[in-house]
Formats: sequence, structure tokens, C-alpha cells
Amino acid sequence: MRRLFFPAVLMSGSLLAGCAPAPNEPTLTLITQKSPEQFTACVMPKLQDRALSPSLSQTQRHYRIVVSSSVAADNVIEAYKASSGGKVFVYERNLLSSGFGRAAKDCA
Repeated sequence: MRRLFFPAVLMSGSLLAGCAPAPNEPTLTLITQKSPEQFTACVMPKLQDRALSPSLSQTQRHYRIVVSSSVAADNVIEAYKASSGGKVFVYERNLLSSGFGRAAKDCA
């Protein structure tokens, strides 16, 4: 009986692992006519209005907004310069929607 149980557990675990999304894939990708600066200026107040306490960092071509969580992975919005506007990647890691992705969509 033990000989059959262990392989069955391994097989079911490997099947379930195939269904899980990759942890580093964005939950939402947006193309916008806005520059990363304009997009960030739009989305930061929306996140603050939702009491999400975002923190902002930037480089020459990239803006990163992080909302920390004590119980889950951080939610992240990354805005990059593109040839005509910007490209935005949203990583929303909450099980329940917090309005994080909605704020990004509203500003795109």
C-alpha cells in the first residue's frame, strides 16, 4: 500500500504545480500614451486615496511603485519608457482585489 501511495502523492503534486502561474509574471500589462512620469503622477494619488501607502523609486527609463504587505508579496507597478508613451507592468499579489490594478488601468 505504501508503495502506491508515495508515487500517487508525487504525481498529484507535479500536476498541481503545472497549474500555478509563474510568480514573476505580471498580472496585467498596459500600453499607454503617457510617459512614465505622467503615468506615475496619475496613479500615485489614486493609490494614496485607497490608503495603500505606495513608495516610489526611479531610474532614467523606469519608475517603480511598491505597496508593501505584511501578509503577502508586495504589489508592484513598473512603468517603462516606450517609443510612443510607456509600457506598464502590474504585479498584484493579493488574493482579493485591492484596487491596485484598477488604479493602473484608470491612468493608462
